[in-house]
Amino acid sequence: MKITEFCLENRTTTLFLTAVAIIGGMVAYQNMGRLEDPEFTIKDALIITPYPGASAEEVEQEVSDEIEIAAQQLGQLKEVESRSERGLSTVTVTMQDRYDKTTLPQVWDELRRKINDARANLPPGAGPSLVVDDFGDVYGVFFAIYGSEYTYDELWDVAKFLRRELLLVDDVAKIDVFGDRPEVVYVELDRERLSQSGLSPAIIISELQNRNLVSNSGRVNVGDEFITIDPTGLVDSVEDIGAITLTGEAGGAQIRLRDIATIRRGFVEPADRLLRYDGNLAVGLAISTASGGNVVTMGEALEARMRELAGEIPLGVEFGIVSLQSESVTVAINSFLMSLLQAVGIVIIVLLAFMGAQSGFLIGFILFLTIAGSFVFMSSAGVTLERISLGALIIALGMLVDNAIVVVDGMLVRLQKGMERTAAALEVVKQTAWPLLGATIIAVLAFAAIGTSQDSTGEYTRSLYTVILISLLLSWVTAVTVTPLLGVMFLKVKETEDGTDPYGSGFYRAFRGFLQACIRLRWVTMAVVIVVFVASVIGFGRLEQSFFPNSTRPQFMVDYWLPQGTSIERTAADVEAAEDYIRGIDGVAHVSSVIGGGAPRFLLTYSPEKGNSAYAQLLVDVADSREIDRIAADIQQMLEARFSDSNPQVRKFILGPGEPGKIQARFIGEDLDVLRDLASQAEAIMGGHPNTFGVRNDWRERVKVVQPVIAQDAANLNQISRKDIAGALLQGFQGARVGVYREGDELLPIILRAPEYERLDVASIQNLQIWSPAAQRMIPLRQVVLGFETVFEDDLILRLNRQRTITVLADPRVGEAAPLLAELRPAVEAIPLPPGYRLEWWGEYKSSNDAREGLSSKLPLFLLAMVVLTVALFNSLKQMAVIWLVVPLAVIGVTIGLGVTNQPFGFMATLGFLSLSGMLIKNAIVLIDEINLQNAEGKAPIDAVLDSAVSRLRPVAMAAATTILGMAPLFPDAFFVSMAVTIAFGLGFATILTMVVVPVLYSIFYRVKVA
Repeated sequence: MKITEFCLENRTTTLFLTAVAIIGGMVAYQNMGRLEDPEFTIKDALIITPYPGASAEEVEQEVSDEIEIAAQQLGQLKEVESRSERGLSTVTVTMQDRYDKTTLPQVWDELRRKINDARANLPPGAGPSLVVDDFGDVYGVFFAIYGSEYTYDELWDVAKFLRRELLLVDDVAKIDVFGDRPEVVYVELDRERLSQSGLSPAIIISELQNRNLVSNSGRVNVGDEFITIDPTGLVDSVEDIGAITLTGEAGGAQIRLRDIATIRRGFVEPADRLLRYDGNLAVGLAISTASGGNVVTMGEALEARMRELAGEIPLGVEFGIVSLQSESVTVAINSFLMSLLQAVGIVIIVLLAFMGAQSGFLIGFILFLTIAGSFVFMSSAGVTLERISLGALIIALGMLVDNAIVVVDGMLVRLQKGMERTAAALEVVKQTAWPLLGATIIAVLAFAAIGTSQDSTGEYTRSLYTVILISLLLSWVTAVTVTPLLGVMFLKVKETEDGTDPYGSGFYRAFRGFLQACIRLRWVTMAVVIVVFVASVIGFGRLEQSFFPNSTRPQFMVDYWLPQGTSIERTAADVEAAEDYIRGIDGVAHVSSVIGGGAPRFLLTYSPEKGNSAYAQLLVDVADSREIDRIAADIQQMLEARFSDSNPQVRKFILGPGEPGKIQARFIGEDLDVLRDLASQAEAIMGGHPNTFGVRNDWRERVKVVQPVIAQDAANLNQISRKDIAGALLQGFQGARVGVYREGDELLPIILRAPEYERLDVASIQNLQIWSPAAQRMIPLRQVVLGFETVFEDDLILRLNRQRTITVLADPRVGEAAPLLAELRPAVEAIPLPPGYRLEWWGEYKSSNDAREGLSSKLPLFLLAMVVLTVALFNSLKQMAVIWLVVPLAVIGVTIGLGVTNQPFGFMATLGFLSLSGMLIKNAIVLIDEINLQNAEGKAPIDAVLDSAVSRLRPVAMAAATTILGMAPLFPDAFFVSMAVTIAFGLGFATILTMVVVPVLYSIFYRVKVA
């Protein structure tokens, strides 16, 4: 090739560019971004619309439905899901897979316009709608602020101070205070004194609303000046609120608000979310990284700034790390780099052992050069250092030396035959360059389906394809440029070996004799191969299936569900008791608890639970991730035994996209009662299996509702409406927001409610006072209410694409979800479905199928490209058939490997099998190309086949050995182990078969006779 000649003739230029590539690679490596897991775009946005006072069914029909209709007008929409609960609609819109982080902002803008247009169709009292398009933001730093000697408001002050200071740190995008309880001013009216005062609550509300409003009094000309007029009377303190003077509608005596009410400043009760750390009430700070920022450098900068601020933080205030991604990333990157170095070392040792010191070090240097050069192009392509990209380098290591091995081996053979070095280099490259390029492109195409898949799984693993593409193509470039030059400079053979047969050893003669016998008994050979292949296919069907494996992160989750409608105070009390037990378990380092909903998204693969007072999540940190199974089993057993009315579920984090509830049976229909009946039947089936836990439905239980029965005649007589009664009930218990108190840059709501002793006594509802416009005084509520009924209603109603859906969720206690689903599925599908109702399987089953469909939709195109390229390389359909018939034989090694190591065939194993096909085709191409060269030299067909197999044995075996042994560092890794096993065992068995089956098949197709 011309490029090879150029490199040999311009040695200085070539070596200089080599040094530049190595230095550039080192610089690029230092500047590349770092993440624990690869990024993928969460294509969801939330549309949150309040509808105070409405039931879940009213919210569903009057608000959620309108929002869904508006969202469905978007052509980019994939699906829309709604969650309707009392007083609140939450609609989740998911966009089609083809949209990513660069195109989604425009989609969200269009969504906002659609939602804004739908505002006119909402009922009175509903809205405004809030579109949350940063739902997928990851808070790489999440820590708790606590101190046993400090009150909540003091911790809140520290959190506000830190938020203000840390927002100035480089790469920080935003900081959310988690577990914050907004401050309010409570005005607690004494029922008796209010009744005696003759004041209407409307007067009190009017005064509280108007007293603290900013009003424009204008300006006036005074001589040459234009002076502002600003009357006094604003409320400057909480005490001033108590001094407000109230006068009845008919005049009369004036009284102070403090005479009939207690005014105090406090936090919203009950809290929406609570955070605890190691048994202490805490306030959390969740910090996200700016787009394009480096989470590691941000973490280091935050740590430095915190040390600078230490003197301004009160003594006794402590900080607990819930999640520190910069630390996790550093540990993960260092671990993978160590695995990469181990793999490089293994490959070099193999090369030294089988090819000698000269060849081994030469190919080892080419490997180092290729990796360094890959970092340069990876950095330019925006690839970050994370689990997938570094793992891809380890996977590619063995393949990276394939091309160099072929070139170096070819040069050694020619040098041993007495050929001059430069001539040997040029001849080897001339004969092998294009077949090696074609084989390399085919190996890359084997990964292309995942590289072009647009779903979250494809996006998560996309850097695998990018790294393989860059590194393998670069390995071919170095094989035809730097490798021949270094071979000319450093390869030497002993003079005594000149002219001798390099394949005359006993090993090569034995292999040649065995292969000749296999060709002679070709039909017996193929029969044996087919029998073994069929047996392996049967065995493959019995392998466990999975999606993504569990993480080895030294932290796990405990989801804790109480019956729907449980107060957050009861949930918090249970969590405190659970924390005391968990913290006493040997091996537990810390316990963080989030009560009332999920934590901020501190990992991209973490899906936070939406707000629910009956839900809590404990995040348990352990000293050693290998102890998680023991600790988790202990916690699960304790929670089930101690809290009988709860539904606890201990689970690990997942290495990849996923969600809780690996098994999900989704029933779709219209009638609420029918859907609940179907769900209860499915829950009974799943709950009855000994290997299930966490069985529940996403609508949860129906909740109690107290319904005052209005006496319409008496209410009309007193000029009291349903709205008036609702307002009196709201003020009498939970409290009604009636105004705003301004303090500096903060606006504190003013809440009007009854004193605590009245609020906590539900029986006092009988004596609740309500203003009668007709009587011009307060009257007991019982005069306009016949009684109180208790009914049950659905607190949550979920829909998918405007159809009501109830989902039953379960997880396996032991093992994978797929075998458990296979056992549960017949019984669940046997549940009789009324007309108009259907059952769909979601969870891991659907996610895995969607991911494989994403692959399979692209796979035919790339398989066709691989076949076309194979045909183009040899211009022969027969030779293409010989090459491709070897690929299925990889199943033999894959089945044995996964069976022996007890690994499931998951998504990563699927990718391993695809890459394996590319490796096998590459080996077969090298062998067929050599047969064609031998035939072109005029050898007898049988000699051409035998000599080619013998001459290609070392490079093919060496390439396979380096790839197989290079997988060793990935075997302990939970994420890559199934892929590593698939490649190592599949390639090991298939390489042996390739060196036998390809010559046999060639002999069959071309009717080669044994002499």
